[in-house]
Amino acid sequence: MVIDFHTHPIPEAFRQALQDMNIDPIEDDGFPLPEWTADAHLDFMKQAGIDYSVLSLPSPHFNSGDNEKAAKYARRINEELSGIAAAHKDKFGFVACLPLPNVEASIKEIRYALQDLGALGVKVPTNANGVYLGNPLLEPVMEELDRQKALVIIHPNRARKTPEDVITATTAALYEYPVDTTRAVLNMAAHNIMVRYPGIRFVVPHTGSFLPYMKQRFAGISAILAEKGMMEQVNIEDNLKNLYYDIAGDPEPIQLNMLLMITDIEHLVFGTDYPHSPAPVILKKKKYLEENINYKTLLPAIYEGNGRNLLGME
Repeated sequence: MVIDFHTHPIPEAFRQALQDMNIDPIEDDGFPLPEWTADAHLDFMKQAGIDYSVLSLPSPHFNSGDNEKAAKYARRINEELSGIAAAHKDKFGFVACLPLPNVEASIKEIRYALQDLGALGVKVPTNANGVYLGNPLLEPVMEELDRQKALVIIHPNRARKTPEDVITATTAALYEYPVDTTRAVLNMAAHNIMVRYPGIRFVVPHTGSFLPYMKQRFAGISAILAEKGMMEQVNIEDNLKNLYYDIAGDPEPIQLNMLLMITDIEHLVFGTDYPHSPAPVILKKKKYLEENINYKTLLPAIYEGNGRNLLGME
């Protein structure tokens, strides 16, 4: 069995939300929303030999500052995703979106989605209008997710301020996505989120982003800052040791080896990034992964075992 933890549905309610809040994906991310239907996704899964996909909303985040509209659309999107998953329950599950940084509405949506809609967990953006994961404003949300022992899939969202006139400022997927993921996880570590809320099962996207490099650097710099009284002392190892990572993106030939330097095989799950990554590209990457003899003994855990544990599958 192959379980895909990084796939993006494009429900109609999501398109409506972006239009209503004047959010242009091309302007925001430098990348248009791809076409998506459940049938096309199922066809792709058949081609790729994927048995089950976890649907999670892509960027851009749909709260442009109107909390009331964001809460309304979160409910519509989650109900639409629930309907899609229910119609293909052997193939699809979904994680709910939240109208962050609206704390009260997000807590309501967590409870409704997990208890009434059958969501597997929730998806959170790295930042919502500049409010990053780890920000004390979001503590009540973390408390609720911990109480629910929730699966939480992190997905990057472009930072509100980025440099201009450089190649990294064009398409967010080139640089801003991995850097914002890294920024958010380090901010969570700085606030001891993973230690204080051990019930949350976080999944970090894109083969760990820049964390394989930043883990050691954060440990060294944070120790200096703590000694000078500029931040609280935190243990980066304790904060990262229970994180899960999907291997969407470009795991071959370097990134997966780098990621295995900061985590173990029991914390890796498979991901494709479909449909933002086109099917032919994914098929080629999957073929390379499976032909690498160094990963032959690792793939059963990445493809199935770890995913079953995360999802509570028998």
